[in-house]
Amino acid sequence: MAKTMTKTATVAYLAEKSSLTRKQIEGILDETLSLASKEAKKSGAFVLPGFGKLVLANRKARMGRNPQTGEPIKIPAKRVCKFRLAKSLKDAVLGKK
Repeated sequence: MAKTMTKTATVAYLAEKSSLTRKQIEGILDETLSLASKEAKKSGAFVLPGFGKLVLANRKARMGRNPQTGEPIKIPAKRVCKFRLAKSLKDAVLGKK
């Protein structure tokens, strides 16, 4: 399995490909992530064109089962964060069908 790219490696790669410093790239990346979390929290969604969409969704309460005992349990309703990959990026990564 391939090793995942860390934040440090991503910043180094982007700094090498641009005329910006590592510190500037890291600042841009941090601000983008901060903006994404603020906007998703405020409006329920954040779209980064060509990359994807961060969406807040509500999950209903439901019945589940304790895997150790098999006993039925009630799973409460909760709010979750989902990420939907942009079609263009999905096609680029997986190849067109």
